[in-house]
Amino acid sequence: MEMDYGLSEEQLMMRDAAREIAEQKILPVRAKYDEHHDEESFPWEVVRVIAETGLFGVFISEEYGGCAGGTPIMNMSVVTEELSKACGGIALAFAGSGLGTLPIIISGTEEQKQKYLPDLASGKKIAAFAITEAEAGSDAAGIRSTAVKDGSDYILNGTKQWITNAGDAETYCVFASTDKTKGARGASCFILEKGMKGLSFGKKEDKMGIRASSTRELIMEDVRVPGENMLGKPGSGFITAMKTFDASRPGVGAQAMGIAAGALDLAVDYARTRVQFGKPICANQGLQWMLADMAMKVESARALIYATARTVDKGEGRPTKFSAMAKCYAGDISVQVCLDAIQIFGGYGYMKEYPIEKYLRDAKITQIYEGTNQVQRDEIARALIKESAAKKKH
Repeated sequence: MEMDYGLSEEQLMMRDAAREIAEQKILPVRAKYDEHHDEESFPWEVVRVIAETGLFGVFISEEYGGCAGGTPIMNMSVVTEELSKACGGIALAFAGSGLGTLPIIISGTEEQKQKYLPDLASGKKIAAFAITEAEAGSDAAGIRSTAVKDGSDYILNGTKQWITNAGDAETYCVFASTDKTKGARGASCFILEKGMKGLSFGKKEDKMGIRASSTRELIMEDVRVPGENMLGKPGSGFITAMKTFDASRPGVGAQAMGIAAGALDLAVDYARTRVQFGKPICANQGLQWMLADMAMKVESARALIYATARTVDKGEGRPTKFSAMAKCYAGDISVQVCLDAIQIFGGYGYMKEYPIEKYLRDAKITQIYEGTNQVQRDEIARALIKESAAKKKH
């Protein structure tokens, strides 16, 4: 029995389609993509199935070829969760494209949306989001990449680090400073396309987890970008980035929670079938309590993520506090649940022969990217203090 979260008929269909892809297409290849980490390795065969099923359109409006139905973040969360149950890394091909698409949805003109969103909705192209640099991780306001106006164009220079889908994506939302004197208020966002002269990519990073996902540097050397490719006004990039994170963090939470849910399923199955001292190990009360605690963490994370996604979709005010909660809590419980799952597997859990150790490696990144969980706690506390001060004024 599953908890009834009031998913619409369309969302149930999305969930079932994603679940089928996870079980039939991702499970058979996840070990291959985790082990083989060469430059050409990217799960295109799974991406094509996701595209053919129409799932890349679940966070894009119908008028641009999608099927969001007014609930894009909830849809994205439902699909990301199901794909991540099988492999958090392969799921990132979908979720990372969602992150790269959100700035266009949030700040794009009608012309920009008409130009880029239909190909992203169909999965013909995938997207990437590029803000992180060597000296600007969680401090997104500290970016050093520059965009200098040259006639009607901008010339972009700089290097972005740890960019999901980099090298494989066709469409990039890239943040660069158009006015260094204004700090965060001098950052702007541009749409770049793979193949632009001067745009290149570094080597594929060799990561601890999510190894099926491509992570590379994005290098800009005098890349000429038409002024019409700027998202919003000059200096509005930081606002675009923050609004993007408000919308995307429930998706990161869904990835983390999906990884945890997948690990829990494996742990329960193993506990039922592993016999020690003449009985299944699930007969031991101490282990039963571990499973119960794991299940409560997963379900509470799911409730928080779904509620936050619905709040974001309503578009009423800034959901920053709740988005930070969803991402932070789910990331933390994901690591905890995966650790406990390995403990239930015992010595087998430490061996690569069993997939459970991969879940822990994949889970860890959810506490780090799109703002570390320490930064999320800063966001939450800042919102609480601001709300308290506002109440006192009234």
